[in-house]
Amino acid sequence: MAPPVSLPDRQAVIDQALGLGFDLVGIATVETDPSDAEATVVAHLQTWLNQGHQADMGWMDNPRRQDIRQVLPGVRSLICVALNYYTPHRHSADPRHGKISRYAWGRDYHRVLHKRLKALADWLTAAGEGTIQVRYYADTGPVQDKAWAQQAGLGWVAKNGNLITRQYGSWVFLGELVTTLALAPDPPHTAHCGTCTRCLAACPTGAITQPYVVDANRCIAYHTIENRADTLPPAVVPHLQNWVAGCDICQDVCPWNQRFAQATTVAEFQPYPGNLAPALADLATLSEADWDQRFRASALRRIKPAMWRRNAQAAQQNHPN
Repeated sequence: MAPPVSLPDRQAVIDQALGLGFDLVGIATVETDPSDAEATVVAHLQTWLNQGHQADMGWMDNPRRQDIRQVLPGVRSLICVALNYYTPHRHSADPRHGKISRYAWGRDYHRVLHKRLKALADWLTAAGEGTIQVRYYADTGPVQDKAWAQQAGLGWVAKNGNLITRQYGSWVFLGELVTTLALAPDPPHTAHCGTCTRCLAACPTGAITQPYVVDANRCIAYHTIENRADTLPPAVVPHLQNWVAGCDICQDVCPWNQRFAQATTVAEFQPYPGNLAPALADLATLSEADWDQRFRASALRRIKPAMWRRNAQAAQQNHPN
């Protein structure tokens, strides 16, 4: 009879993940039946959906997002990871330049995280000798990644909907391995926004309608990245402040980010030169060929050429001279 397989324990998993270059690692347990904390998160999501705050993001209504057990039958744990992407560069104040969200300045984060997540998944699968099932995601699956990251102790979901970590603020990419391996969990993180409402006050379109509720219909990031319409809403255009790809305002004003942001050690997240201060005039006439050349290996490929032209032209309306 073959000896029983010695499965990796919690510390082995954490050491392996850190060795692969993740900045933070935490583990959350998935109970057979949803916990009270999980039920609260699901109820919050359902209310948000019922209010139509997802706009045209129909994938947010995937029922698997409300039950991790449908993502991987037999799931016992989530291994949640975070990777710091902050660099100390500043957005241009020149009205002739567009602004691109920090997360997209460098190489496509999906590629960077997936490479490391796959390596972790392969290691776990091999260690389990076929007894462990694993699926991994980096903003690519029906998983409430921020809520699970809080449950795994990485940080807390802030009033602007982002996950704030004590070590890096909210300038982090999140990923997770969903696995049938039972692991000892980390304690959930407590919230530390306190009475601060700077993100709510700073949002130029009022998209953060109340703490922890972001209405995509009003959000500059949603409209510049996800909205496929020919024109941007008239109520949003005057408030663009030259954002043409995402928006960092609610993160820039966060005291946790101002105090704890630190430069990433991931070379791939260093900004591509053309992303720091792109000329609105160039984006307003962007051709298919230029788009293909300019945004290779970039998360910005999600914004199609016509959308770049639309966004830049809308921003130019606010600076007619």
